[in-house]
Amino acid sequence: MNFYEKLPDDVLIQFYEELNKSIELGHVTKSSYYELGLIISVLNSRNINVEQQVSEVASERISFVIA
Repeated sequence: MNFYEKLPDDVLIQFYEELNKSIELGHVTKSSYYELGLIISVLNSRNINVEQQVSEVASERISFVIA
């Protein structure tokens, strides 16, 4: 089991968003894309579609937990 599989959905989504921001800013290494692939793999296994607005999914899941 890798590190990302142990994270709750909201934290995993935050990792995804921060890594994407870093890539957009040009802070890219070979390992950035590897890590992004690992995160996307775990998101997909949890049926979280990265094509959707990821923050929407996070807020839906968080509000469900709070309610």
